[in-house]
Amino acid sequence: MEHFVKVKFLGASGVVTGSKFIIETSEKNILIDCGMFQGVKELRELNWKNLSVNVKEIDVVLLTHGHLDHVGYLPRLVKQGFKGKIIGTAPTLAIAQIILNDSAKINEEEAEKANKEQYSSHKPALPFYTIEEAEKTINQFEVEVENKWIVLSENIKYRFQYNGHIIGATFIELDINRKRFVFSGDIGRSNDYLLEDPKTPEWADYLFLESTYGNKLHPEEDVERKLANIIRDTIQNKGNLIIPSFAVERLQTLMYILWKLYKENKIPNIPIFVDSPMGNRVLDVFKRFPNWHKLSMESYNEMCNHINIIQSYKETWETIDNKRSKIVIAGSGMVTGGRVLTYLQQLIEEPSTTVLLVGYQAEGTRGRQLLEGAHEIRIYGKYYPIKATIISIDSLSAHADQQDLLNWVKNIKNIPEKVFLIHGEPTALDAFRVKIKDTYNWNVVIPKLDSIEEVMV
Repeated sequence: MEHFVKVKFLGASGVVTGSKFIIETSEKNILIDCGMFQGVKELRELNWKNLSVNVKEIDVVLLTHGHLDHVGYLPRLVKQGFKGKIIGTAPTLAIAQIILNDSAKINEEEAEKANKEQYSSHKPALPFYTIEEAEKTINQFEVEVENKWIVLSENIKYRFQYNGHIIGATFIELDINRKRFVFSGDIGRSNDYLLEDPKTPEWADYLFLESTYGNKLHPEEDVERKLANIIRDTIQNKGNLIIPSFAVERLQTLMYILWKLYKENKIPNIPIFVDSPMGNRVLDVFKRFPNWHKLSMESYNEMCNHINIIQSYKETWETIDNKRSKIVIAGSGMVTGGRVLTYLQQLIEEPSTTVLLVGYQAEGTRGRQLLEGAHEIRIYGKYYPIKATIISIDSLSAHADQQDLLNWVKNIKNIPEKVFLIHGEPTALDAFRVKIKDTYNWNVVIPKLDSIEEVMV
């Protein structure tokens, strides 16, 4: 007997962030990912609205991975009445716990600061969610293993499959009445420094495919040589190299590359500081789950011993006041918050400073402004002229590029009934739509935010 399944696109549709997809069936209502919108104000304001569905009717949340734009809305979901399980792999839930607690702490601190200094238009400024609300959400976490079919109901089962990108990340195969829905999550790259190559799907009736770099190929650049040159220039200029970094994966990758360069005598013994409380906790996840990455425990310990891990805000200021040339890796990766703002407030007006951007910079973020050559930057209500040199290394991205994405789908044996392109900006989505059409002649759809698709199963 044929049934209809409704798919609602509540995020990452026409935009990169805010991943949320609801699958409504006669047996279960399943939410795939539950992320926050990031970037321009218009998108961030969507976070404050309740979802356009009855949250109490959602039975389960399945998470592809632990990044904020895939898990950051969870406490709001719980606040709106969701009482079911939030399921992911063990490292994904460990990362999600770190990210939610950290995000809640930042939300509380920024609301308090905004109220004290009265620079917010909201009276009073409220945290998006509190530490207490984050903890309540974490209590609903449940671990499932990778590469095993889990039965949800009579005609519905799912499986997590290893996907690179960050530790614990997976794509999700969801079988409903023998039709397979594949949610790509964020797809990693082959030959990653720390992670194994992503697995690939072999069957997909309905494919939900990320398109972050759907219109781009990562440059064939020698990352190690470029980084070594930047470091030598920094030392010569008696300056500082500030690297805003995502706390999950990028920070650990940078640590590994810098340690490797030093070990191979490609850079001098310049002090390296990691200033990211969240990044430190993610390092611990690497220690707890050695089977999810390529780094041996011996290399892990050696790397951590070589690098100065900052433990307190007092140490942050001691590092800034230290006049020696140094490398500082600090959160956040898009310069939207975190410790990197303190360094930039003090050092971005110095011509001897270099700021190195090493990941995707969403529209509307300070990172995007720096990338596009802004002459000043606003931090906590004050403008700072940019005198520092701004450099970017694109090839350190943890996201698959257009060719990686095409390779990821090439082992699919059937012709999907529909391919939904998600998690991309409009230009990337459209370019990738044309590329898939030309390469595979598949039926490709670019869903709009809050659109609904009915499919037959």
